[in-house]
Amino acid sequence: MQLEYFQMIDRIEAIDLEQDTLVASSTVPHESPVFEGHFPGMPLVPGVLLIETMAQASGFLILAKTGFAAMPFLMSVDSAKMRDFVTPGTALTVTTALEHEGSGYAVVKARIANGTKKVADCQLKLRTLPFEQVPLAEIVRNRAREVGLMAAMATATGDRQ
Repeated sequence: MQLEYFQMIDRIEAIDLEQDTLVASSTVPHESPVFEGHFPGMPLVPGVLLIETMAQASGFLILAKTGFAAMPFLMSVDSAKMRDFVTPGTALTVTTALEHEGSGYAVVKARIANGTKKVADCQLKLRTLPFEQVPLAEIVRNRAREVGLMAAMATATGDRQ
């Protein structure tokens, strides 16, 4: 996790395109300028960054599901709950499940856990725009390769490229 760069996902651990689920991992850095103000003497990951972490994992699921045809953008957050504090060095597991995709929108349920302990959960709505309308395709594909999405997709489909 690189908080300053909004790169919240370290690795895609698994994806199941038949079940429309994705599991990712993210480890909070021990030091970050974010913690200088949130909070001095008691560093905590801000809740909005936990929501962003769930949104990014959900975005990777949508990218895989659409075959990288459309870029997902976070549009709404519903029923968000922060259930525990997250401190520097914490290893997180992010799980997402697609509930609906179509008409340019996707609805996903996402959650974060630290081991067996629930940290956060919410429902997210993402708008999807074809990549020809957004100049981000190559950047997004490169990031997806960095976090192992392409490898996880190949493993899930049995493709041994």
